[in-house]
Amino acid sequence: MRAKLDRLLSQTEIVLAEHQKQQLVEFVNLLNKWNKAYNLTSVRDPEEMLVKHIMDSLVVSPYLQGSHFIDVGTGPGLPGIPLAIANPDKQFVLLDSLGKRITFIKNALQTLGLTNVEPVLSRVEQYRECQFDGVLSRAFASLSDMVDWCYHLPNENGLFYALKGIYHESELAEIKRPVLQTDCIRLQVPELVGQRHLVILKK
Repeated sequence: MRAKLDRLLSQTEIVLAEHQKQQLVEFVNLLNKWNKAYNLTSVRDPEEMLVKHIMDSLVVSPYLQGSHFIDVGTGPGLPGIPLAIANPDKQFVLLDSLGKRITFIKNALQTLGLTNVEPVLSRVEQYRECQFDGVLSRAFASLSDMVDWCYHLPNENGLFYALKGIYHESELAEIKRPVLQTDCIRLQVPELVGQRHLVILKK
């Protein structure tokens, strides 16, 4: 699995240290192990997880601006944990409303020795502890839902980072709150079949 990760990374401009690569492989092993009992992801094959979960998360890393981020509807820690591994200088809050997912994340953080992640069990509309430089999510079906539910989370200069498959600009017109699209980036995820986009919005 480590050889596959090296091959995937070589197709990007992402540079990671040896211990970071080891943490990513260990995270996939944990996800695979816990998945059998907790049903955390529909992806069952660890090598497929490297593409669909790890690389799909990591390709967002070069576009992150700031130091304090929240991953909303993180599930088993995606994209938050791979991004936290790749960016030890940044802080991440991983928010989910399902207890078993947060239990898994807490275990993963302890096993991986990650200190720049805070797991939070909460519904997004009830979480108002602080504001962030960036609000990340790949959990929302529509941009409108993401902006509606998360509008209180970015700080004055904060951005929404929406990870999407196919993206139609008509989604922007459906957003009722005042936002600007600052960028729409076609992401290149090695060995992934299908389109991936990162849509960046600002209040």
